[in-house]
Amino acid sequence: MTPLRQRLIDELDLRGLATSTKSNYVHWVYELAKYYRRSPDQITDPEIKEFLIWLLRGRELAVSTLIVAVSALRFFFGKVLQRPTEAVEQALPRMKKPKRLPRVYSAAELERLFALPGLDRKHRAIFLTAYAAGLRVSEVCHLRIADLLSDRCQIRVVQGKGRKDRYTIFSPSLQEELRAYWRLYRPVDWLFPSPRCIYRPLTTNAVKTAFRHAVQSAQLPDHGGIHSLRHSFATHMLEGGVDVLTLQKLLGHSSLSSTTIYVYVRQERLTAMSLDLLNLARRPKA
Repeated sequence: MTPLRQRLIDELDLRGLATSTKSNYVHWVYELAKYYRRSPDQITDPEIKEFLIWLLRGRELAVSTLIVAVSALRFFFGKVLQRPTEAVEQALPRMKKPKRLPRVYSAAELERLFALPGLDRKHRAIFLTAYAAGLRVSEVCHLRIADLLSDRCQIRVVQGKGRKDRYTIFSPSLQEELRAYWRLYRPVDWLFPSPRCIYRPLTTNAVKTAFRHAVQSAQLPDHGGIHSLRHSFATHMLEGGVDVLTLQKLLGHSSLSSTTIYVYVRQERLTAMSLDLLNLARRPKA
């Protein structure tokens, strides 16, 4: 490991950032160095901007990915190399992520997915857990058996996004599903261990791939991967009468604005339902 990379890791560790964040930041500094085949501390501000333009136009990366790259490089040049703030701001302008409403599955579509013939019992249990508890894919993968608090009907989410612990719901139907899964697979520590090593959790990539294949097999629309199950949970909870503040706690959102976006999704779905009823009312009587 180079001294410069070690300095970066030290600064990240001192701020207590999540492992995934540290990995992303190291990755993007490495990508910058690889692009110019030089040590990143020798790369000029105009060259940094040129690299970002290449990521945007040459590699056609999503804005969300570019935002992570910009954050990583801002941290590296500002905190590690301590370049003047003004120069960093000029070379690495903050990018705005387009605000889009989450896409969700209906109850009927989810029923079709979970009842898919040939769906692996383990994958079914993972998908149901993600939906019924409103979990992120990384949170599902890192669940331990000790996190399932059946007597309290709660799931403890340890070090979720933002390195925060929280509790979410553990419904009786999900408990029943996971008991059936446990009798079949007998996990010891991790609820969903890796097939290669029971002492490691299943990887998020493996779960994302399994979900993509299941959606295709069920002939459902692609709503952006397994995270759509969490979106569906949030929307269905609001439609079921759960208040926004309770939902915020269940989802682990720091800001209420992150949760209120599902209010707009619910309104959009209710409007569509109203239009359907209106169309029915306008049909000519037999």
